Amino acid sequence: MLEELKTPITELKEDIMNVWGRLDPASIEKKIAEKEAQTTAENFWEDQQKAQHVMNEIKLLKGRVEPWKKLVSDINDIEALYELGEESKDESVEEELKLMLNTAKAEFEHQSILNLLSGEVDKSSAFLTIHSGAGGTEAEDWAYMLSRMYIRWAERQGFKMETVDMLEAEGGIKSITIQINGDYVYGYLKGEAGIHRLVRISPFDANARRHTSFSSVFVFPVLDDSINVEIKPEDLRIDTYRAGGKGGQHVNKTDSAVRFTHLPTGIVVACQSERSQIMNRQTAMSILKSKLYAYYKEQKEKENSKYGAEKKDISWGNQIRSYVFQPYTLVKDHRTKYETGNIQAVMDGDITQFIDSFLNAQWKGLPMGTGEDDDDLK
Repeated sequence: MLEELKTPITELKEDIMNVWGRLDPASIEKKIAEKEAQTTAENFWEDQQKAQHVMNEIKLLKGRVEPWKKLVSDINDIEALYELGEESKDESVEEELKLMLNTAKAEFEHQSILNLLSGEVDKSSAFLTIHSGAGGTEAEDWAYMLSRMYIRWAERQGFKMETVDMLEAEGGIKSITIQINGDYVYGYLKGEAGIHRLVRISPFDANARRHTSFSSVFVFPVLDDSINVEIKPEDLRIDTYRAGGKGGQHVNKTDSAVRFTHLPTGIVVACQSERSQIMNRQTAMSILKSKLYAYYKEQKEKENSKYGAEKKDISWGNQIRSYVFQPYTLVKDHRTKYETGNIQAVMDGDITQFIDSFLNAQWKGLPMGTGEDDDDLK
């Protein structure tokens, strides 16, 4: 019945208008106008880097306000169509209204999650690093499978990627660092940091026994010039070495690969993706700054945690997600309890459902669980 849609329409409109009011669209529109005024200056494009930064800021500001402006317009259209159907007693608009309402609800949920990504670096691109755990070939294969999953996810989102550093192994990879470029990549992926557990009958075991493997995932923001991380020259040890190659013309004949060691923290980064040592140095420095930013932020949070809730460190006992291939198929996030049996889709990059469930749980302030709670997955 048409009248049954009145309450959900009214409730959704209230939710949308509440967010619209808190968003303060007038102040955002003012910032957009100020940034756009800068682009009209005669010398605006003389500094390409600065100009691009301003253009990106305009894009992000518009991205915050325009989807909500459309949602307000959409819910007003839905309300108008409902009232028209009520007045004319035309029940034929019911299906169209349901479709419009469901579409608006989904967009409201999506935009509400995006509103969470308002941290200092949430809008940034990201470096994603995967390390295989103990277990030899099995663990190295699992690290490779995870890297493929994230690459497929990034491709689905239309993000650009570059493999910055990779340490290959006979069964897969020991470690890999991928730079993923796009808006809000770090905001989306920051919840993926942690231990990922694989349970399957190993293809490398002649006795077809079930194995459990672990890989750790780390996510760091790609910092722009607006965030300063000081690195003293005396705190840095720089090593150069010959980059790995596939043979033939691809063999690197110079010491172009670079490894930076930050002595006070012990953080080590490497880059060998470019043929030029200068370019590798620039990329390695960018990664180091990102890791130091995350390191200092974590140290500050540990200090603050003395006066707040306990914050568990990432460790082998605190896996965030399990991927079970045998004796049944299941991917389960231990923090949100979200799960799916379609493990093949997940391994092909369909992880937005897990990302959204994590951000949704944060948005609603829901408590997070750990992998220690799930006896059925042990």
